[in-house]
Amino acid sequence: MAQDRIEREISIAAPVGRVWEVITEPGHVGAWFGAAGKPAELDELRPGGRMVVDHGEDGVFPMRIVAVEPPRAFSYRWAPGFPGAEVTEDNSTLVEFTLLDEGVGTLLRIVETGFAALPAEVAARKYEDNSGGWTHMAQRVRDYTENGGKLPG
Repeated sequence: MAQDRIEREISIAAPVGRVWEVITEPGHVGAWFGAAGKPAELDELRPGGRMVVDHGEDGVFPMRIVAVEPPRAFSYRWAPGFPGAEVTEDNSTLVEFTLLDEGVGTLLRIVETGFAALPAEVAARKYEDNSGGWTHMAQRVRDYTENGGKLPG
């Protein structure tokens, strides 16, 4: 059985409101999360809304927004092992972002759960991929936010 929970935390030298923009606005999400660098597609930032992120050669990933609690919590379901597939309870995991005010910045917590419910042939692989992936993506959110909307390099 696959492990089921990935949790990452990172401190970002920016106010909560700015980090909120970076994790929810399509242009920002496409820049730090999408491999293709183009804006994410978003029909509406609300529970039940749909966002789509292009990960270049890894595929396009539709997401279903679960919770929007500005500027503190944002979550969505996506099907990390199934590029292009619409989200169902059988093919998706839940990604939760929590933003905590640290006075001089923001603590961003990212949690992804639900790998154990994925089909066995993808569960362990996606847990491993996403475990390293969220370490990298947390750093990208920090770097992008702290560098005025640009990734270093």
